[in-house]
Amino acid sequence: MPRPYKIPESVLVVIHSADLEVLLIERADHPGFWQSVTGSKDSVEEALTETAMREVAEETGIVIGTPEVPLANLRDWHLSNVYEIYPVWRHRYEAGVMHNVEHVFGLLVPRGLNVTLAPHEHLNFEWLPWRDAADRCFSPSNAEAILQLPRFVT
Repeated sequence: MPRPYKIPESVLVVIHSADLEVLLIERADHPGFWQSVTGSKDSVEEALTETAMREVAEETGIVIGTPEVPLANLRDWHLSNVYEIYPVWRHRYEAGVMHNVEHVFGLLVPRGLNVTLAPHEHLNFEWLPWRDAADRCFSPSNAEAILQLPRFVT
């Protein structure tokens, strides 16, 4: 049974290639708002890695744990952001919930990997150099995560 409200704990997954090109997707409910993959936990028990894997598959069609994108390519950056939930999205949470904790992950994928967007969630996708991707993001925490990318690429 689906939860009536979103859990105020989420993941942000910076999908990138080895040459630091970043995948951004444009929100369907707010055209012009570009972002990385994001999403809330489905249950309190859901591990953050599971949330990241599920959200990447739902939003981009990229399946983690395949020969093309092994699980080892999903890395928890051990960064988290606490931010105020935008007023336009507060109705999705229980009354009085004002903040979300967002956990940042990186996902290394081969350049040119097929992306299949969920049409009810996203309109377009684009691969951009990491600095350009950070500039395009509407969310400050998303932009800051992308600016951290070179620190996490080994």
